Order: sequence, then C-alpha cells, then structure tokens
Amino acid sequence: MTSATVGAPGSPRRYLHSLWLLTARDLKVRYATSALGYLWSVLDPLVMSAIYWFVFTQIFDRAVGAQPYIVFLITALLPWVWFNASVSDFTRAFNKDARLVRSTAIPRSIWVNRIVLSKGVEFLCSLPVLVVFAVFAGASVGWGLLWFPVAVVLQTMLLVGIGLLVAPLCVLWGDLERTTRLVLRALFYASPVIYGVADLPDGFRELAAFNPLAGIFTLYRVGFFPDQWDTLTVVMAFVMSTFFLVLGLTVFRRLEHAVLKEL
Repeated sequence: MTSATVGAPGSPRRYLHSLWLLTARDLKVRYATSALGYLWSVLDPLVMSAIYWFVFTQIFDRAVGAQPYIVFLITALLPWVWFNASVSDFTRAFNKDARLVRSTAIPRSIWVNRIVLSKGVEFLCSLPVLVVFAVFAGASVGWGLLWFPVAVVLQTMLLVGIGLLVAPLCVLWGDLERTTRLVLRALFYASPVIYGVADLPDGFRELAAFNPLAGIFTLYRVGFFPDQWDTLTVVMAFVMSTFFLVLGLTVFRRLEHAVLKEL
C-alpha cells in the first residue's frame, strides 16, 4: 500500500464512525468483567497522588510544587495517566488486532487514534475527581482554567504523533516495546508531575522546555496555580506537539506497507 492510499478508503464520516465503534468496544471490554468499572479510571492517579502527597507533606519537608499540593499533583497525574496508558498501548496497537488491521479497508491510523480517544475518554471521566479535591482543598480558580481545553488538544496532537511513530516501529522491531516502558519510567521523573517547571534551576528549565509534557502540564495547572506559568515551555509545547504530529504522519505513511507485510 502506498502513502497515497492511506486516507483513500471511505469518507471522513465513515472513519469517525468506525473510530467511535472501536473506541466504544475498547471501553466495554475494559470494564465488562470489572466490578469497580469506572472507578478504575481514577484509582491509579488517586493512589499515586496519595503516596506522593504523604511522602512530600508528612515525611519530608516539601520544597516543590504549590498549595494545596494534592491538587497540584492531581492536575498533572491525571493527564500523565492518559499519556502513559496510551503510549504503553501503542506498542501493541497493531499486533493485538493483526487480522483486523490486515483485512479492514479503513485507514490503519485508526488503530492508533482509537487508543488516544479511549484513554482520553477515561481522562475526561476522571476530571470530577480533580473538581472534588479542588473544592475540599480550597483551591482558587482563575481565568487560566481556559487553557485547560488547549492542553487537552495539545496532548491529543502529541499522542497521535507519538502513536503513529511507536506503533509501526514496534511491529518492525519487537524490542522497542520493552524500551518504551523504560523510557516512560524515566519520562515520569523528567516531567513536572511531582514538581513544577518553576522549581527547576536555571539551565534545567530551558532543557525541560523541549519536553512537550512540561508545557502541557503547565497549561493544566495555571487555572489553579497562575504562578506556574512559563512562557518558554508553553510555546515549546505547541512547537513540539506539532513537530511530533507531522513526524508521526510522515513516518507512518512510509512504514505502513512494511508493517502490513510483517503482520
């Protein structure tokens, strides 16, 4: 299959319909045998938040972040879970449904986009937890909250781009699945989740700007913590998210034929 035929089969309407059907299937399968169902979408970030809150407020004197620290943590942990879960699933996006990937006429990018969408739906469903903690912790809300949907759009762009890179490469080189897990572990601490961009010393702040998650998490936070705003990281988040999206589209088109042969 050539790059010219990637988007040929079907109309955008058919693509969106198929995308939603696959996403709904993923969500149903995920929660069909679960007694807790929706609660699993929030338990992971809640447990992580509780652990870091306890360590940095009850055991050690916290020198990073802002008050209320639990809200500071959740505003980054929720989107981090979306990012981490999506990238982890990208490594198996094509191998998991190899027969369908080979036989369907719809563009193969749908197998990446359905992961982004399904994990994104779970992220949106977890936002009431942020609201509850913000209310009970007494967090102030400002006009910076208008940046929140911008952060969602940027993270979607970033994830689609990374997915279109990771998914085909993991089919061609199986070892990349384990490598991706190691990179995600390191990226968690390299991203401003338990700390903010403002906590970084000079030099590291400029380096952190090349991590698009730094600017994206900043946009999620500024509605509650306006002092966390950092123009450089926000601008670089726009640049890097766009870069990864364009790179992902380009690489995916070039590797799609090789991926189908490998499957």
